[in-house]
Amino acid sequence: MAAVRRCRDLLRSLRPILWKEGIFTKQPVPRRSLYMIAAASGCTLAIHWFYKQGQDIVPVVHARETEKNEPTKEKATHRELRFRQFASVEYQGNIYMTPQDFLESVTEESPRPRIGRIRLTAQDVESMLRQTPSRSRGSNKLFRNLHDKGIISYTEYLFLLCVLTKPRSGFRIAFNMFDTDGNQIVDKKEFLVLERVFSKQPDSEDGEGKKKEVLSKVIPAVETRIQDTSLMVHFFGKYGNDVLKYDDFHRFMENLQSEVIELEFLEFSKGMNTISEVDFAHILLRYTLLDRSEIEECIARVKDRIQQEKGITFQEFKKFCQFLNNLDDFSIAMKMYTYAQQPVSQDEFQRAVRVCTGFTLAKDVVNTVFQIFDSDGDGHLSSPEFIAIMKDRLHRGSRSHLMHTQGTWEAFRQCIRNEMKSN
Repeated sequence: MAAVRRCRDLLRSLRPILWKEGIFTKQPVPRRSLYMIAAASGCTLAIHWFYKQGQDIVPVVHARETEKNEPTKEKATHRELRFRQFASVEYQGNIYMTPQDFLESVTEESPRPRIGRIRLTAQDVESMLRQTPSRSRGSNKLFRNLHDKGIISYTEYLFLLCVLTKPRSGFRIAFNMFDTDGNQIVDKKEFLVLERVFSKQPDSEDGEGKKKEVLSKVIPAVETRIQDTSLMVHFFGKYGNDVLKYDDFHRFMENLQSEVIELEFLEFSKGMNTISEVDFAHILLRYTLLDRSEIEECIARVKDRIQQEKGITFQEFKKFCQFLNNLDDFSIAMKMYTYAQQPVSQDEFQRAVRVCTGFTLAKDVVNTVFQIFDSDGDGHLSSPEFIAIMKDRLHRGSRSHLMHTQGTWEAFRQCIRNEMKSN
């Protein structure tokens, strides 16, 4: 009980900080609930549950909005919550990600510890925008080089997430969507259409006002007016007079995909030229909605069946990630086997990859994939299961139609079971 009391006191001491950041509403967690959770599964799980209450279950509402007669707040989406969770800076009442925040949001489960958000001044923002390189100086290290010297808006965050999941064949389609007048260039005004596309703001003034009102209540710090950002300066220059051609757009999308892929690879390679097959399995499964026990079973199969480690290079890993961006086309090819009720071998898998992408994957990569998903060891793959799990991986576990399962009692019970298994 002494440990439980210490856990309770720790949580209570954190409340003022978390309320100040708008992470929790001022709804006290019942003492009985805290005791039951802490006693059943340990102080660590109690903290995890308390944290999830604020981040995933309770709508994000600032303390100043919990006044009497305040109308019921609409629950923020998973992506809005994740943006708030990782965004580390604030300017003129709006919250923004830094380039480093964005990279962390797509490679980490949770942000690094910090005390509050940094409030930027006009001079800070101006200095950041001056340091933003032009398109001609863009590279696959753009976000890492900028680090915390830049700002990214919520709508740009959604745009960048879309970029990460686009196959190369989709780059032209994405560009043409921005090129509203069809002159093969995109200017700043056309690019800002994404403010309405991603925010789904109605065209009418009344509708737009209602949308802004909802945004200000659910995610009050998300921008409701246009502010120059690092991305806009990178694309259109300091004065916004430059234009974006398809080659520029293609290069940016390819560089961003390469940067995130390289970041994930380097996390496991530790400076070496390859990652192990087990590391590859960890990367593939860590963004999926498989529970801990299922992931452990998959990892165990890889360890048992691949006795001699060959290693997977960055180029081989990058090719697999590019293949995942073509998952929709691959699923169409796989349906032929599903309809015929035919199992999929490694050769047939490779043939489908080549048809969809124009290239084949390294044999060791395909073999590792099969060991992960071939539970009965018959040398064949269940393509529907593979595609469903890899779609979670591609979208890093944040597919919106699956988010309704988060925060449910069943999810909490599963968390309890997993925690008890590990003790």
